[in-house]
Amino acid sequence: MPVLESGAKYHCIGAPSNGVDEVQTLTIGGTPTGGTFKLGFGGEVTADITWSATNNTLVANIDAALEALSNIGANEVTTAVGTMTAGIGTITITFAGNLGKLNVPTITVEDNSLTGTLPTAAMTVTTPGVTATARGAALGETVMDTASGKTYINNGSTTAPRWIEIG
Repeated sequence: MPVLESGAKYHCIGAPSNGVDEVQTLTIGGTPTGGTFKLGFGGEVTADITWSATNNTLVANIDAALEALSNIGANEVTTAVGTMTAGIGTITITFAGNLGKLNVPTITVEDNSLTGTLPTAAMTVTTPGVTATARGAALGETVMDTASGKTYINNGSTTAPRWIEIG
């Protein structure tokens, strides 16, 4: 939905969208027993991420590596165990903060140096991000739906607007 900016006021065609945080899933398959892998995002590549059979350790390793990238940063992703047993299965990566409520690039597996029996690492987008209407509008700013004439006010934040109809 196009958004037109006019000074401090925003206009859109149709009701504004609150946006959706993108969720991507890393699947580790085969039977890894050790080793490392690297992930890429927007042209940057993580340092080696050490595989662990302890789910929480593996998730923490991935989270720390992604948040060390300058184009992600601290608290911009939430990494969690999906369906995992002993370091094999799925890990979800949810974009938040400055990367929340956006359609972001897909994380890539840049290097798979896992050891074991046919270990694999693959990324998929499980919930595509949807960019919020007038993302960047401050709390209290308004959007007018030019199709219906209704006005909405941002009851959220600049990075995660929550549009409430007021007229």
